[in-house]
Amino acid sequence: MKSVPTFISFLLPFFFLFSCSAPKQKEAKPAQENEEPKIVNIINFIRLLEPRSKDITEDVLYQTVVKQIEMMKQYDLGGTFLLQYDALMDSRYQNLLKSLPDSVFEIGGWFEIPQPLVENAGLEWRGRYPWDWHADVGFATGYTPEEREKLVDVYMTDFKAIFGYYPKSVGCWFIDAHSLNYMYEKYGIVASCNCKDQVGTDGYSLWGGYWNQAYYASKKNAYMPAQNSENQIPVPIFRMLGSDPIHQYDNGLGTNRQGVVSLEPVYKKGGGDSTWVNGYFNHFVEGESLEFAYVQAGQENSFTWEAMQKGFEIQLPLIAKLRDENKIQVETLAQSGKWFSENYKTTPATSVTVLNDLPASHKKTVWFNSRFYRANLLSDNGVLWFRDIHLFDENMASSYLTEKGTSNQCLYFTLPFVDGYFWSSAEKTGGLYFKATKNGQEVVLNGEKLTTTEPENGTLKVFWELNDRQGIFHILLDENTMEITLESSENLDWFLELNTIENAELPFILIQPGKADMQFRGVNYNVEASSGYFTVPENEKIFRLMPEQNKITLNFTGKSAM
Repeated sequence: MKSVPTFISFLLPFFFLFSCSAPKQKEAKPAQENEEPKIVNIINFIRLLEPRSKDITEDVLYQTVVKQIEMMKQYDLGGTFLLQYDALMDSRYQNLLKSLPDSVFEIGGWFEIPQPLVENAGLEWRGRYPWDWHADVGFATGYTPEEREKLVDVYMTDFKAIFGYYPKSVGCWFIDAHSLNYMYEKYGIVASCNCKDQVGTDGYSLWGGYWNQAYYASKKNAYMPAQNSENQIPVPIFRMLGSDPIHQYDNGLGTNRQGVVSLEPVYKKGGGDSTWVNGYFNHFVEGESLEFAYVQAGQENSFTWEAMQKGFEIQLPLIAKLRDENKIQVETLAQSGKWFSENYKTTPATSVTVLNDLPASHKKTVWFNSRFYRANLLSDNGVLWFRDIHLFDENMASSYLTEKGTSNQCLYFTLPFVDGYFWSSAEKTGGLYFKATKNGQEVVLNGEKLTTTEPENGTLKVFWELNDRQGIFHILLDENTMEITLESSENLDWFLELNTIENAELPFILIQPGKADMQFRGVNYNVEASSGYFTVPENEKIFRLMPEQNKITLNFTGKSAM
C-alpha cells in the first residue's frame, strides 16, 4: 500500500454483483439527478524522494506524475494532486502543476512531514532519512500540538506563496484532530482524506472506523465519527484506497499485519486486475449505498509508473466510460468535500453491499455505517454472521490529542462489540452467528439468498431467506439501532451467539439480560437489548442474544462513562 513492499503473492479474487428479483436495486440516473451519487476521486499524491530504494530516483518519481497527468488528460479525467512539502518546494512540480487547468484539476496538501518542513518550522529533525515514514517522525502525531501548528503554518504559507491560495484539501494516512481542526479554523480547508481500515501495514493500525465513504470526526479524535455537530470538526474525511468489501477484512487472520486487497493500481490481483476492477465498479454502481457511494482511485508516485501503469490502463478507461454513461461522477476532493458539507450537517448513514462474489467463492457482504456504529454481515456458502460491529463515541480521546506519539507505530481504534479480525485465528473465525436449537442440538442456520432495500432514508433492510423454507430474517439497520426479526411458519428456536478464539482480548465486563457492559482502552460503554435479551450459556460461550416474540433489538448509542 503506502510502502514499496513486495507485492502480495496471493489475494483472493473479487466479485460480480447479480440482479436479485426482489427487492430491486435502484436504476442508474444521470449524476445530477441521482439520489445516491456515485463519486470517484482520482487522487495522486506526490513525494520528492524515496529513500527505501536507490532505483527510485527523484526523476523517476517526477516522471511518474507526468505519466499520470498524460493518461488522465487522454481520458478527459480531472482529479486531485496532493503535494508533500518537499515536492511542493521543488520547481519542477510547481511548474508542472501550475500548467494544469484549475477547472478540472485540484492541487492540495499531503501532510506527511519531511525534513525541510521540520527545519523551516524551527524544529529539530529526528528522522533517519530526509523523509522518514515512521509515525513519530513522518506524521504530525509525532509532534506536540504547538509544534503541529508551526508545521501547518509553514506548509500553508509556502503553498500560498507558490500557488496564490491556500489548499482546500489536505490528506494523509492519518491527521490528528488538533492539526485537522487548526487547518479548518485558520486556513479554511473543506476536505481531507485518510487511510482505509488496516492492521499493521507500515506500522499504522486504523481499526473499527466509519467503513469507506466519509464522516465528520470528533474534535477529540480524528478517526472517531462525532455524534453531535457541536463536537465535530466540520471537515469531511474521505476513506482512501477502495478497500475490497469482502476480502480485505480477513486478509491475515491470526497475524498482526493485514495484507492489502484494494483498488490501488499496483496490486496485480486487486486494482491491477481487470476482473477485480470490473467487479469492484459493478458493485460500486449497482450496490445499495443509501446516501452515496465513494471511492478514491489513483496512486502515490513512490510506487513508480512502471508498477502502476497497467492498473491505470485498466481503471481510467472504465472510469471514463461510466462517467460518460452518467453512472458515476468524477470530482476533485475539494468538490466532494463541499458537496458533503452542503448536504450533511452530521455524518449520514451509508452502506456498501456486495450480493455476489465470484462463483468459486460464494461470498456476500453488507456494510452499514452511521455516526453511532458500523456493522458488517458476511455470508459464506450460505452461513451468515455479523463479522464486525464497532461503536463510535466522540468522547473517546485519541492518544495523540494533547501528547506526541513516541512510537514508530500509530494506533487508532473505536469500541468493539464484535471484532471478527482480532477475535479470530486462521483456524477459527469469530463473530456473532445465527444459530438454532433443533432436536436438542445446536446448529448454524443456513440460507443462500441475501437481498437489501432502503425502506426509508438512512435505513437499510437486509433479507436473509433460510434454506428449506424455514423462514426469512429481516435485519433492519438504522442510525441508532439494529432490529432482527424472523418471519416463519415454523416455531424455530433461534438465537445469536458470539464465537471467539480462546485467548481473545475481549471488552466485556458484565453481561446482564438487558445490556452488555464493556470497557476498551479506558472507555466504558454498553449495548442495550430493548427486545430480546442477553444470556451467558453454561458452555463458556461469551453470550447469546435470545429473541422475544421472534425479535431482537439492539441500541448502539450507549454512552461512555468518562
